[in-house]
Amino acid sequence: MSAQETREPVRGQSLADGAAGTTLLHLEFGNDCRDLLKAMVAEPVEAHPDEATLFEGAPAVAFTLSATSHWRALTTLDEHVDTVTRTRLAAAHRRIDRGVPPAKREFDLIAGLTGLGAYLLHRHRGGDLLRDVLAYLVRLTEPQPDGLPGWWAADAPGRQSPDWQGGHGNLGIAHGIAGPLALLSIAMRRGITVDGQAEAMNRICQWLDRWRCGTAHRAWWPGVISRSEHEAGVVRQHGPQRPSWCYGTPGLARAQHIAGIALNDASRQHFAQQVLAWCVADESQLAQLRDVSLCHGWAGLVHTAWRVGQDDEQVRAHIPRLLDRLAESLRHQPPSSHGLLEGEPGVRLAQHAATTNTPPATGWDACLLLDS
Repeated sequence: MSAQETREPVRGQSLADGAAGTTLLHLEFGNDCRDLLKAMVAEPVEAHPDEATLFEGAPAVAFTLSATSHWRALTTLDEHVDTVTRTRLAAAHRRIDRGVPPAKREFDLIAGLTGLGAYLLHRHRGGDLLRDVLAYLVRLTEPQPDGLPGWWAADAPGRQSPDWQGGHGNLGIAHGIAGPLALLSIAMRRGITVDGQAEAMNRICQWLDRWRCGTAHRAWWPGVISRSEHEAGVVRQHGPQRPSWCYGTPGLARAQHIAGIALNDASRQHFAQQVLAWCVADESQLAQLRDVSLCHGWAGLVHTAWRVGQDDEQVRAHIPRLLDRLAESLRHQPPSSHGLLEGEPGVRLAQHAATTNTPPATGWDACLLLDS
């Protein structure tokens, strides 16, 4: 029996590690993917507000089907996504009204309202419900009653420990405030705005400036900060973490890059480009990458750099070398999981975009908030 045959069965409705993500690869290359499309809907589509996210259930299936002509199925799925989004928006506003901090999955890209907003922007290019999500994100940036930023999460970033008793501030694009910044910025670039949007984006950018470490363009950010770090104003982390899309400099730089363009802030745009150019040339950061994945490995770095490189020659010049490093890593350690975020489909999609220098036909990277 082959290694492929002994793998765990794919999860049909998962964009992260199942058939939904794998289907995007086949759609991008124009392959027959009828069997994969059937696998996505073989079981009732998950549409419970607590479970359905951009990467799981109805929104994930809808995101994938938006690259096809299955309009009847999309209409039904959109009804589910609308219900999930409205339910979660109402709960979020009630939470803010009570003056209590959020859990990170209320607002983040992977599991929260930023991810649902990313789908609405990708699918509908606007609309009242997207504006409702943007208005919520504006409200999210308003300070909490105790002076902490509105996105300061009550829960831990991962496993519970005494370090997180006071919650945490999450900076990353996957689970932190860089995700809302990217969504607000991409929407603004496309002419979709709500009251207070620019002010909210500036509040986020100023907070990222506050926690920026390093010197000049050799800057980096911690992935998360604890309450004690916030109160002391000092980060315990001693240097840059791995240069991943999810938590590292690439995702944070891209979010600020788009924000700079959207806000006509040339200094922020150029600074973000310089930071990423240093990051992709810094061997001490590159040495921390341990896999090829789109989420936290070489593929995510390549694709983020490729997107920023469309506006910056210095970053663009590194793409061939990064592609070589990705290919070398792929030969030595091929991914064992399925799907977009950690599996082979995400790697191949990143390779294809950078190698052909062609924007994705399916718009697959909208789910990472890397498009513009």
